[in-house]
Amino acid sequence: MRHLTEADIRASFVNCSKGEAKRAGLPRDLEERPWDDLDFLGWRDPGAPERAYLVAEYEGRLLGLALRAASGAARGFTARSMCSVCLTTHTGGGVVLMTARRTGEAGRQGNTVGQYLCNDLACSLYVRGKRKTAAGRGFDETLTLAEKIARTRGNLTSFMAMVLGSESA
Repeated sequence: MRHLTEADIRASFVNCSKGEAKRAGLPRDLEERPWDDLDFLGWRDPGAPERAYLVAEYEGRLLGLALRAASGAARGFTARSMCSVCLTTHTGGGVVLMTARRTGEAGRQGNTVGQYLCNDLACSLYVRGKRKTAAGRGFDETLTLAEKIARTRGNLTSFMAMVLGSESA
């Protein structure tokens, strides 16, 4: 992923108002992010932990989504759950249901789309083995790293398409 600026990020949001995009708490470490290892930029709002954001390339343009993380009691450390984007398994609260308001009329009516995502939105780093989970090694796969990255990007694209209302993509 290319290095993003604050202006790039704020202008990319499609499922929130301009005011909400302006007030979004951005990561303080944009300059230090491992941009070459990211398929998307994802973060939790430092001032409001139930809010999360995701910015990625979608059909040749930068697309940002405002997300809400479901609240609830943390699971026991023996429970495992899997991110629906990168397919990384986590224990405890490592995966959380995040919802995104849909765009257009559906969003104005309050319709949302949800996915189980890595709590820290570091899917790209888990796929590349640059970050480990408490769940251990995970599942053995015969896919190459390039195939895992392509699968992650495809799953993310499908989620973004649902938010935009083009579920066939």
